[in-house]
Amino acid sequence: MRISNGSLDRARALLSASPLIDGHNDLPWALRELDAHDLARIDLAERQASTHTDLIRLREGKLGAQFWSVYVPDTLGEAALAATLEQIDFVRRLVARYPDRLAIALTADDVLRVFGSNRIACLLGAEGGHCIVNSLGVLRTLYALGVRYLTLTHSHTNAWADSATDESRNGGLTRFGRDVVKEMNRLGMLVDLAHVSPDTMRDALDTTEAPVIFSHSSCRAIVDHPRNVPDDVLERLRSNGGVCMVAFVPEFVSVECHAWETALSEEMHRRGLDPHDWTARKPVRAEFHARHPQPAATVEHVADHVEHVRAIAGVDHVGIGSDFDGCDTLPIGLDDVSCYPNLIAVLLDRGWSEEECAKLAGGNVLRAMRKTEAVSSR
Repeated sequence: MRISNGSLDRARALLSASPLIDGHNDLPWALRELDAHDLARIDLAERQASTHTDLIRLREGKLGAQFWSVYVPDTLGEAALAATLEQIDFVRRLVARYPDRLAIALTADDVLRVFGSNRIACLLGAEGGHCIVNSLGVLRTLYALGVRYLTLTHSHTNAWADSATDESRNGGLTRFGRDVVKEMNRLGMLVDLAHVSPDTMRDALDTTEAPVIFSHSSCRAIVDHPRNVPDDVLERLRSNGGVCMVAFVPEFVSVECHAWETALSEEMHRRGLDPHDWTARKPVRAEFHARHPQPAATVEHVADHVEHVRAIAGVDHVGIGSDFDGCDTLPIGLDDVSCYPNLIAVLLDRGWSEEECAKLAGGNVLRAMRKTEAVSSR
């Protein structure tokens, strides 16, 4: 990977002036698994070895705003609600511990205000409709607590929406699923279609009055992974005003990495394990890697997906949704949160203008947020 110093300097200067908004970071769950929700046990103001994310590298990466995922597994049943509340509580405690570096944001204007104060704007995204336990009242309460997007499913199909990585039982969205989307419009909560099946994507686009986002997905035409977005859906973002926030996940962006992960999932099936059980997957991954070394993705693969979204949906409908601390490996050149400027520099070297890169970095998401807020006000 070769990135010119001039382009890297331009990328850093651009991100100092225009906020980079990342659609998805799983640090809250990563720290929960490390038993570090006790903030006395870990200091994110110091460089960390066990996570992709800390405050030093966030500053190096010029991040302007982050949608922190308040993810909980979709196998918890009704306990998912309490776990989600604990995740929200953790992010708020994290912000309170570092008030000179972080601040909660609820609106697009908040993002710009916090960015202008040289802090990182912290937004909340709930990953998986299972966390509302089939209740619009819970959905409203999560919004009141600061959640500004809901991913309609996670890895498994729920009672009202089909997942991309599970069997279809609803044919997309049920009537209640459409009610969820309508209530999100009324509240001003972004509808996140990462993780959902193509039929769910299309049903949500048929239902919503506000822009949708894909908080961390890539392009199905390049890598035929079920988590990626088909071209016909990308085309609809033009009229919807939505944004596909390209993920850095190797199996989403590289054909070779996808094939390797598919073989790993098949190995887990042979052992009677659920490939979406991430705790069980880690030791099997290490053993499988020892026998079959994992191929590497690069920042160039991610740039290919960014350019494909621009080609199909348009430059106004592409963003960044890394999935840092939510995947085991990352592309070369995007190893942690300090590396965002590398992607911008690659695109500058490919002929992108600084205006186009500013839209990708955060301008498009800010526009989608403002339109969602306007729909809610109406």
